[in-house]
Amino acid sequence: MLSKFFSARSVAIIGASHKHGKIGNVILNNFLDGKYKGKVFLVNSSVKKIHEKRCYASVLEIKDKIDLAVIAIPAEAVVKAAEECGKAGIKNLIIISAGFRESGRADLESRLKGILRKYGMRAIGPNCLGVFDGHTHLDTLFLPRYRLRRPEKGNMAFVCQSGAVGSAILDYATEHGYGFSKFISYGNAMDVDESDLIEFLGNDRSTKVICVYLEGAKDGKKLLSTLRKVSKKKPIVAIKGGKSEQGNKAAMSHTGSLAGSAAVYSGVFKQANVIEAQGLEEMFEYAAILDSEIRPKGNRVQVITNGGGYGILSTDAVIENNLRMAKLSKQSLDQLKRKMPGILTENPMDLLGDADDQRYQTALNIAIKDKNVDIILLIALYQTPLLTPKMVDIISRAKMRHKKPIVVVSTGGDFTEKLTERLEEKGVLTYTFPHNAVRAIKKLVDYYGR
Repeated sequence: MLSKFFSARSVAIIGASHKHGKIGNVILNNFLDGKYKGKVFLVNSSVKKIHEKRCYASVLEIKDKIDLAVIAIPAEAVVKAAEECGKAGIKNLIIISAGFRESGRADLESRLKGILRKYGMRAIGPNCLGVFDGHTHLDTLFLPRYRLRRPEKGNMAFVCQSGAVGSAILDYATEHGYGFSKFISYGNAMDVDESDLIEFLGNDRSTKVICVYLEGAKDGKKLLSTLRKVSKKKPIVAIKGGKSEQGNKAAMSHTGSLAGSAAVYSGVFKQANVIEAQGLEEMFEYAAILDSEIRPKGNRVQVITNGGGYGILSTDAVIENNLRMAKLSKQSLDQLKRKMPGILTENPMDLLGDADDQRYQTALNIAIKDKNVDIILLIALYQTPLLTPKMVDIISRAKMRHKKPIVVVSTGGDFTEKLTERLEEKGVLTYTFPHNAVRAIKKLVDYYGR
């Protein structure tokens, strides 16, 4: 089990520092300034105290039981520190330090692996950012909080081979309001690898969707087996880094992993029912809909719009993605004609530019109750004069009361962005353009329709 990497009640920071900007100082401050509730012990043989907290020369001096050690010291000293952790009975290590296989020092990494085997320890890293848990607030990332805010707790977990990509992801997620259950940067995967982490997250109650950024796999057969098993429980969205020949070479030198061709990885993802994204924005689009939307009963999409052009673009996107345009029942069509004479019924349902809140509410209620409709793509262009902020409550209530996916598209400036933020706060998924929304709907349908 890898649970102590995320729920440790006591942590030793080996390399804790009082010097501003040093990795050991940043990690320490993140623990002290964050919401972590466990015990934190500082290890540094050069000083007696940091922030009025005692520093130990070695973990062997600490009398308390330690669940996790975070190591942030020069590579040459890591082997000795790991040995001391083993003697102290510490079973879990996060090794932030770089300077191992990725730098041509495979000998150091080999010695370190020997120490792990000797004492039955598990390790994430080396050459990694470490982990962040949105629920326990355990945070080993050496990125200052004033430069990189942490996401709120949520249901998405992110497994990332690259620390740079990981930091960008965290920034993007926080800025756009995505909540994380866990974030793991695992670096060289000397011991705990991508497959171990994916399998753990498959059983993690706080994780609903697993996102993975891979440059290469430590063990291809193990990865395929793990992906197949876990994707039956939870959706997995993956990106392969290093698709071009030059990118592939860079990936091999980055963390020392076996990179492999993009075609091979795409084949693996397809076999394992993993959703492959072509970029980070796509990854979040797919993860968000898999996180927030319930299982659709089919692939029939009803478009409701107050802009004819957006209705046409949505229809094109539905067809291009091999989804079906829903055909409203005769009863629904009769109701629409009776309650809103003059609108363009069927699909796309065009409520016209003079649509008001009540017109949207009527259209939504009829579409939700129609058994021929599996998913509703609702386009709300708030620039038209009769739509008000009441639309937020109309849409969010409809979503809460009925078990049918409702995805909203809204494009615009400040007024639109404010209403979009309010919708998202109420759990309504919103996209800026129709093709993004439909592309995500396709992944939702494909995953549950397997």
